[in-house]
Amino acid sequence: MMQPSPCISSEAEEEISRHPCYSEEAHRFYARMHIPVAPACNIQCHYCNRKFDCVNESRPGVVSEVLTPEQAERKVKGVAAQLMQLSVVGIAGPGDPLANPEQTFDTFARVKKNVPDVSLCLSTNGLTLYRHIDEIVELGIRHVTITINAIDADVGQAIYPWVFDEGVRYEGKAAAELLISRQLRGLELLAKLGILVKVNSIMIPGVNDHHLPAVSKRVKELGATLHNVTPLIIAPGSQYEKDGRKAPRPKELHNLQELLGQGGMKVMRHCRQCRADAIGLLGQDRNRDFPLEAMEADPVINTEARALFQGELDVKIRERVQAKEARLLRENAPKIRVAVATRGGDKVNQHFGHATEFLVYDTDGAEVQLLGVRKIQAYCHGTADCNGDKAATLQEIISIVSDCRILLCSGIGDSPRASLNKAGVLPLVRKGGIQEAILESVKYSSYFENINISKG
Repeated sequence: MMQPSPCISSEAEEEISRHPCYSEEAHRFYARMHIPVAPACNIQCHYCNRKFDCVNESRPGVVSEVLTPEQAERKVKGVAAQLMQLSVVGIAGPGDPLANPEQTFDTFARVKKNVPDVSLCLSTNGLTLYRHIDEIVELGIRHVTITINAIDADVGQAIYPWVFDEGVRYEGKAAAELLISRQLRGLELLAKLGILVKVNSIMIPGVNDHHLPAVSKRVKELGATLHNVTPLIIAPGSQYEKDGRKAPRPKELHNLQELLGQGGMKVMRHCRQCRADAIGLLGQDRNRDFPLEAMEADPVINTEARALFQGELDVKIRERVQAKEARLLRENAPKIRVAVATRGGDKVNQHFGHATEFLVYDTDGAEVQLLGVRKIQAYCHGTADCNGDKAATLQEIISIVSDCRILLCSGIGDSPRASLNKAGVLPLVRKGGIQEAILESVKYSSYFENINISKG
């Protein structure tokens, strides 16, 4: 067995510092772009129905249109000329990039030639990864994400009904065995070469939730840099929808992430489960702001201006990292948990009723630490609202943020405000930067005199 590289190089550390998925700090400042050039897929997952698509959906595998490599080149150039904080260009679907190797590697070559200052990122199920190691190295692809949901075929066969490779269709346990062996082999090969590997795993209650600690341990042994566990999203018409499976509760996901972190693996907590055509900051998809037809054929990409702008972002990130290090000196200070409604941009800028997720933070009154993302059904636009049962939606939201002492949003109605107060969660209307709003809010200690300080 090949041994993974024992440490991360200084060059790799610099790349991580500008990758919004690998770095929790970078995701506040740096943007990514996903190029949808890979429509075909070589496996079937029970949570996926690739025939279903909705432009208002945000989940992996969803796109508005599939681009050719030539179209992707034009769009990347147009976005890079306008979006100075663009640091990563990736291919994540809508199928599997390595089931479409010609389109995928042609596109990467075009991006590398025209926008050499961005990092290249590839996401794959790993089935054919081992066959493309040389191309990955040759193109300078430094970040690869492999979705590994199981390392035990008995678990895997409940997730993957079939895989298709070199003209042969494998089903059941045989399919899972083949896929898992290929995934682990590809991970090991990449890590040996010093390529940064992030492993994505989907938490599926009743299927692999209790198995994921074993997955995390194994991928760490093989050299994975980061483990990202995300909650199950069930596509309409998928097998899991027919089976009546449910997504994990936010607290269940949080507890699992905490457990994995205790095993020594670095755990990603800020994933938004992006569409395969997402553009912009995480949590702020701006794909519609950059339609292909509006992109110039040969825009001017000011590399000096991009470098200067990103250098300023690096300074901000270093300042935040230094602040976090100072926070570690105050580990024993009492923590206050805060939920934030945001549309992205690291700001409190969303009305409570429109929020479909909350970012949850802990603060000691001096520093702020992100704990994770909690998905909710929007109070004003959810299914329960359509059925006239807003009260049920509100109670569900309250149960999800019940361990938070403060909830920050740009606006909130009297009814949800009263219900949150009654549940011991203080809703405050704020605008502006998230960190600043959190620190400002916790200064008013008199608000919390009747709230149990040990809550959360």
